[in-house]
Amino acid sequence: MTVRIVTDSSCDLPQDVADALGIAIVPLSIRFGDDEFIDRTTITSTDFWRRCHESSELPQTAAPSPGQFEETYRRLQAEGATGIVAVCLSSSLSFTMQSAELAAKAVAGNISVRVVDSRNASLGVGLIAVECAERAKAGDSLDSIEALAKSLVPHTKVFGALDTLENLKKGGRIGGAKAMLASALSIKPLIEVRGGEVEEAGKQRTRSKALQSLVETLRNAGKVERLGVLHAQCDDVDQFVAMVREVYQGEIMVGDIGAVIGTHAGKGTIGIAFRTAG
Repeated sequence: MTVRIVTDSSCDLPQDVADALGIAIVPLSIRFGDDEFIDRTTITSTDFWRRCHESSELPQTAAPSPGQFEETYRRLQAEGATGIVAVCLSSSLSFTMQSAELAAKAVAGNISVRVVDSRNASLGVGLIAVECAERAKAGDSLDSIEALAKSLVPHTKVFGALDTLENLKKGGRIGGAKAMLASALSIKPLIEVRGGEVEEAGKQRTRSKALQSLVETLRNAGKVERLGVLHAQCDDVDQFVAMVREVYQGEIMVGDIGAVIGTHAGKGTIGIAFRTAG
């Protein structure tokens, strides 16, 4: 049996990592007014951030259609796949998983597709997809890879530090006066993905303290077996990776925060995604 892994573009995986492991990425779409773009395909991260800066309103993101997933499933089958595991953005944050499930039903007579809710976002999705793809390359069965994906969900965490409240203000999640005050005080909100939702995880008075807080979160997480750093065009990402290496000696994957997550988090967001021992 040849199992292939599918995920969506919220995963923020570096493309070379996805290519090396044969992970298929189904893109979400992004709309700025009347202009619609396909994530990772017809808009670059540079163009995305430029448009965000120039726009007074946040772009709108939309889940892939069931047809996009179905086309991907059928393509993988044509390439020799005998089973597929789809690891999707948290169902609490998007309709992406529902599209993946509808497409799985459409191809059920041809190929078995198991859809797994990552209950996560960004590299939290990506790390699960990577681990599943590694097992698929090793020849594991469809059942065992599906079970692996589900077992990784509760042990995969994402924490981040926002650098600006501008996107939260544009999105109506925070009032203008509060955003202005917080910016004047240099407050840096911390967030985490908890129970499939993005939740507040505290705040720090400076970026350096916010980054140190992320490192302390990692230090206190127990045995970490896989880790990634995610960032939205951060000049200090190398410095942050060096800080992380002080408490984690394993391989560190570095991924750019794409349009799907970046729409809400904003430029300058930096974070960690990690999987603890289960």
